[in-house]
Amino acid sequence: MTQVADTLLYLDNVSVSFDGFKALDGLSLHIAEGEMRAIIGPNGAGKTTMMDVITGKTRPDTGTVDFGKSVDLTDLDEAEIAALGIGRKFQKPTVFESHTVYDNLLLALNRPRSVLATLLDKANGADSRRIEDILETIRLTDQAQRLGASLSHGQKQWLEIGMLLAQDPKLLLVDEPAAGMTDAETAETAILLKRIAENHSVIVVEHDMAFVRDLGVRVTVLHEGSVLAEGSLDEVSASDKVIEVYLGR
Repeated sequence: MTQVADTLLYLDNVSVSFDGFKALDGLSLHIAEGEMRAIIGPNGAGKTTMMDVITGKTRPDTGTVDFGKSVDLTDLDEAEIAALGIGRKFQKPTVFESHTVYDNLLLALNRPRSVLATLLDKANGADSRRIEDILETIRLTDQAQRLGASLSHGQKQWLEIGMLLAQDPKLLLVDEPAAGMTDAETAETAILLKRIAENHSVIVVEHDMAFVRDLGVRVTVLHEGSVLAEGSLDEVSASDKVIEVYLGR
């Protein structure tokens, strides 16, 4: 697999084994700068392990994992990879429930301050404008002074995505953002992610095919730790191999 000039993330022939089970088996994938990609596949296909490798939680047994032009992610730990500009949102939202939406974003801003110092020293002008922009993007402008605990499940998902944005990542990994959402929230989340993808690269792992269709992006299907198919959702959905191992179940 050849790395092209605008590639932001480059995985080549990546394998990971746990007690003899191959979670990833020669996985090759590249994400371009400014691209949003949907990753789908049955349970056990390797989606979570792939994200663990990208974020440094799991070291691959073999293969190449490069970020940008020349950064080898396998040489770095989780904190170093996060500092490079790779942010991850897990399936279950985690927000500061006793703080307001606004203060959650303030705490998440990419600046070297302690939690107490950040809350005591209210946002400066630039911080305030950044937070207002994020609130608009994540559909929570009208909820800025509500406590995190009072938000709906979908709104907590949006807030956590906003907290990732506050760290100004180059690449966002988003795990099943539509899980547990109402239909209306799911539709809004697709719009929200497409807006984020105007200025960031995004990998979305998802099971909801209607949501993936709303994203309208290139889809990679994983199976048994490697790429089974790639293309538009219509293209991969028409694949006999994909129907057999995933969509037909």
